Amino acid sequence: MKRNPRDIILRPIITEKSVQLHADDNKITFEVAKGSNKIEIRQAIEEIFDVKVEKVNIVNVKPRRKRVGQYEGMTKSVRKAIVKLAEGHTIELF
Repeated sequence: MKRNPRDIILRPIITEKSVQLHADDNKITFEVAKGSNKIEIRQAIEEIFDVKVEKVNIVNVKPRRKRVGQYEGMTKSVRKAIVKLAEGHTIELF
């Protein structure tokens, strides 16, 4: 059973580091669904944005402990995919 590409790719991650990666190496960072693999991510990106994906790297970011005054909690755990696009292909996020 094939999953919907919009269920795999949740949102782009826009940070200083990800913008620099996009400018230097044509890499774009996305938050992806937990349990998705590199092949599913590649197919979803190619289908949604109509680009050629060269390489996919995945990072699981674990939750961290945070405090605000007397209240303590945890940050959200995130699965990120750093996608390198083929030469000549680009995705405009802004």
